[in-house]
Amino acid sequence: MIIVVGSINLDLIANVDRLPSPGETVSGSSFTTAPGGKGANQALAAARAGAQVRMVGAVGKDNFAPEALALLREAKVDLSGVGETFASTGTALIMVGDDGENIIAVVPGANASVVPGDLSKAFLTKGDVVLLQHEIPLATVDAALDQARVAGAITVLNTAPFHGGAAAFLGKADYAVANETEFDLYGEALALKGRDRAARMRDYASKTGRIIVVTLGGDGVMAATPGEFLTLPALQITPVDTVGAGDTFCGYFAAGLSSGLTLEQALARAGAAGSLACLKPGAQPAIPLAKDVDQALQEAG
Repeated sequence: MIIVVGSINLDLIANVDRLPSPGETVSGSSFTTAPGGKGANQALAAARAGAQVRMVGAVGKDNFAPEALALLREAKVDLSGVGETFASTGTALIMVGDDGENIIAVVPGANASVVPGDLSKAFLTKGDVVLLQHEIPLATVDAALDQARVAGAITVLNTAPFHGGAAAFLGKADYAVANETEFDLYGEALALKGRDRAARMRDYASKTGRIIVVTLGGDGVMAATPGEFLTLPALQITPVDTVGAGDTFCGYFAAGLSSGLTLEQALARAGAAGSLACLKPGAQPAIPLAKDVDQALQEAG
């Protein structure tokens, strides 16, 4: 079982000719809504990868909640760990210009109410994979890492969005997954040594005894364990929209570990899924199905 403890949002997206200056009003050409939130995105990706998934989080008692949870329900994700609060469902207000630039305001809402006491809803058991991110209170993430270790569960911590305070517990995660910018920032916070990123990854793995995974977009992925270093290329694609690619990677990676794949196999499958997620617009709607990922891997050899 994969237990995702994280955020659940509804994205409110307006397309405009150009982004407004402060105090300016511009006309929009279209408006859409879509389920989002890093936790929910990763839970859906793990489910589409073929894993059994339980979501622990919170939504508001409002009209946004059903839509925010719709695709998770469709994918048969266990939502018994999702509570309701009097805060609003988390929202991301996104304005996208014709040039592709965007501005985003995130209102955590109910996500801010996910506290360590909610972890009792995770029903952790030995061998579970616990998937975490930083869009809920850091104290809850820290507590989840501790409780998962006591239960004998495996932890995967996606370090996004960057929070300097998370450096204090990063080394507790069995697997930390960061993009290159996040890892460089955490490297400074942790005073990692090395002339290049690969050397600093090795230093992290040596100091913590854990595994660090760094995604490189179109350049693939690198991983350092205390005993080896892996580099895998990305699928060759022409991206349409990279939103949600990192979340897709994390969900598929957790699913791969849960199913018993080796580290290299889990990274390859997750990397292929992340690449395919770039071929469609949006986050959750673009997450590929397992059969499409397997076909892409087969074609890539």
